[in-house]
Amino acid sequence: MADDFRVLIVDDDFHVAKLHAAYVDSVAGFLALAPVGTASLALQAIHSLRPDLVLLDVYLPDASGLDLLQQLDVDTIILSAASDPASVRVAFRRGALGYLLKPFTSESLSQQLRSYARYRRLLGQPGALDQEAVERAKRSLIPGDVTPSSKPRSATEAAVLESLAPGEQYSAAEVASRVGVSRATAQRYLSSLADDGAVDIQLRYGTTGRPEHRYGLPGR
Repeated sequence: MADDFRVLIVDDDFHVAKLHAAYVDSVAGFLALAPVGTASLALQAIHSLRPDLVLLDVYLPDASGLDLLQQLDVDTIILSAASDPASVRVAFRRGALGYLLKPFTSESLSQQLRSYARYRRLLGQPGALDQEAVERAKRSLIPGDVTPSSKPRSATEAAVLESLAPGEQYSAAEVASRVGVSRATAQRYLSSLADDGAVDIQLRYGTTGRPEHRYGLPGR
């Protein structure tokens, strides 16, 4: 989709990069670009493709990913087997939004990407931010550490949330029908609830056409 977050994977292991690309494509709202395996190709791809997010390995054949990181003006999450404290400190000091140690599961990366999507939505609102909004955006980057907003829910937002049964997933159209509102209205409230961490977004693939976004209560 045109509004998907476009993700560039930088990893010199072709098979690992291909696997991570499949993980990315399985997450609602994300699209993996063709992976690259060197720092120089990463710079070229970032310049030409303008991805929203880079998933960057530390160990590259022509440069350290940590050295590349300080040259990038794009949101970046480190995916690496580099587990020494110095590498982690350097990564965060140079602007990494997250650090995921290899090997990891598809669900671990999915949670990290969904957290990134919440972060982008929170910082995509018009107008100036207050300190609470800044703190919410910062916390949203940590999977599982989203604190629900303390603002009171409107009657419609509460009805949308109450329409979701535990363990079930629904399309925006199904939620709209259950609540008695338009699909666009249901979609808007579902996105707001996802920002708060009250709702999870998944993809369901059909036999034809684009995958469908499905909404449900977070698993605990």
